[in-house]
Amino acid sequence: MDAFSEILSGVKLKGAVFFRAEFSAPWNISAPASSAVAPTLSPGAPHLIVYHFLLEGRAQARLNDGGAISLEAGEVVVFPHGDPHQLGSGAKGRAVEVSAIIQKFLRHDLTPMKAGGGGEVTRFICGYMAFDPLLSKPILEGLPKIFKVNLRTDRSGQWLENSILHLVEETASGRAGSEAMLSKLSEALFVDTLRRYIDALPELESGWIAAARDPMVGKCLAILHSRVDFPWTLADLAKEAGLSRTTLLERFNRYLSEPPITYLMRWRLQLAARLLNTTPRGIAEIAADVGYESEAAFNRAFKREFGLPPARYRNERKVSPIPLPISAG
Repeated sequence: MDAFSEILSGVKLKGAVFFRAEFSAPWNISAPASSAVAPTLSPGAPHLIVYHFLLEGRAQARLNDGGAISLEAGEVVVFPHGDPHQLGSGAKGRAVEVSAIIQKFLRHDLTPMKAGGGGEVTRFICGYMAFDPLLSKPILEGLPKIFKVNLRTDRSGQWLENSILHLVEETASGRAGSEAMLSKLSEALFVDTLRRYIDALPELESGWIAAARDPMVGKCLAILHSRVDFPWTLADLAKEAGLSRTTLLERFNRYLSEPPITYLMRWRLQLAARLLNTTPRGIAEIAADVGYESEAAFNRAFKREFGLPPARYRNERKVSPIPLPISAG
């Protein structure tokens, strides 16, 4: 398994299509930060990535703090960090209330919402992906605030689009099981979007995503993520990957600005933090699971990384999600 798949397999993706629209120009939606709607869209989700898939027409997507991109049919625009943003026809029009969109979601209503000023029609669907910010940190850190890809450049993207549209229609008609299947296809759409973004990165790009794409570093990352509790040394990893230690160090420093064992230590602590947040398992057991032979050594390393010892870190994160008040649409 490649490094990208190794991380995604541990994140336990949960996605859904939650909104469908047919808006005529001029129109505009002002979307809040995803953290504001997460308690409603996906209760308990620590982080939501929001995307919009343009099926017909044109639109502009704009971050509230600046930076706009133009969208055409077939393109998916993604907001990996959940930033507040606007989506619209480009001209000033009557804003569509987010509360009305939320109400449609709560009713499991995927019939198209129609609004706007009567001009050029834009059709699109919106979805979200619930992500664990700890386990998905390497991927999220390598993504910009906003990016887009085109799904209509090959047959696989066209098949995915047609399948999603078919299931959206089935879900809107209430056919049993279609909502669960649409959720899985929403996840597939998101993964495919990420893959297309990664494939289009410039060769000189650095960071985890570019590292995972590199044949040598990507292989090493996959090895480390698949056997995180193994007592790796630089020599062991180089031998397993079929590289010299010098080449391995040079490639890791080129992409990640740190040696592989340092990367592994930080990843182990990210996994441990996730286990502390989500399981009642003892600290010694968690330490052993992520490759520490000594609980004391684990405690010291964890405090260096997170500023708190494991027990206190666990206690301070036992917070219930706050429900989002919904006004009538």
